[in-house]
Amino acid sequence: MVPKRILSRGIIAGLIGATILALWFLLIDTLRGQPFATPSFLAGVLAGVETTDRSLSLIVLYTLLHYAAFGAVGVAMAWLLTKLEACPPILLGLVLGFILFDLVFYSGVVLTGVDVVERLGWPEVLAGNLFAGVGTIGYLHTSLGLQSPQWVATLLGNRILREGVIVGVVGALVVAVWFFLFDLVQGRMLFTPGALGSAFFLRVADASEVQIGLLTVGGYTIVHFAGFIAIGLAAATVAVLAEQRPPLILLGLLVFVTFEAFFLGLLAVVAEWLLGALGWMSVGIGNLLAAAAMAFVLWREHPKLRAALGPQTFSTDETDVSSPAEPKV
Repeated sequence: MVPKRILSRGIIAGLIGATILALWFLLIDTLRGQPFATPSFLAGVLAGVETTDRSLSLIVLYTLLHYAAFGAVGVAMAWLLTKLEACPPILLGLVLGFILFDLVFYSGVVLTGVDVVERLGWPEVLAGNLFAGVGTIGYLHTSLGLQSPQWVATLLGNRILREGVIVGVVGALVVAVWFFLFDLVQGRMLFTPGALGSAFFLRVADASEVQIGLLTVGGYTIVHFAGFIAIGLAAATVAVLAEQRPPLILLGLLVFVTFEAFFLGLLAVVAEWLLGALGWMSVGIGNLLAAAAMAFVLWREHPKLRAALGPQTFSTDETDVSSPAEPKV
């Protein structure tokens, strides 16, 4: 049974997030000269009918489903936040936004066969869900009276910077070596960084247009390492904070799963041909190997975290048998 406090706060947070997203797409539709086109389109997708008819019944139907879904998400996040005790609201709000984006993409493709994200525009869908996620978590953080870890101060510590850079470089090297060997076996040297660089810089739309050169391979390599260093800094920060609050490890796992799904989904939306050229399996294996290597480095560097996550953490016996009892006077 969900406590009333969590239920009420969660529902309100969900309503706030739903309203933010609804107003965002109302603004987008109005600027395009088609007000309420998005809820009408989504209602038609759910009903199995592709239509541009902006009827009141379709808009009301989708709006009810929209608010109900966000209400459920709000309650779930309220429950999660009470378990964390302290959380960075902006970071967790952005994570929730990516989760919502993933849900829109995968549920649309799996349940209806329609790539909703592509039809509406992935930048608009992502931005709207990020705004909604931050609004939802922001309200919950305030209403539940949660503490905020000092992320900025922590990031300025030398340990964070050192470990973050090392962990990021390790992850980037693992992925680079994996795809170097993958391309070598396939008989197409440096095809993967060339393909990713071609998609990123040249906006090519087919594997036959891939260019393997200094701009594509070298340029993407810089982007690749910069992205992994950013991820490494975030992972190192979570590891340091989790030494004091071990449940924050759950946040780290949530971030990893969310961004893994987001990366694959974004590839499918922006350059679907890349997944055909590289293969879902090879991309997934490369990312998992990198995550395992990064986690191993952090695990070795944080003995306090290993101790905090040991079996004694879950013991219900709080008696300290090593300390003698205080003598009574």
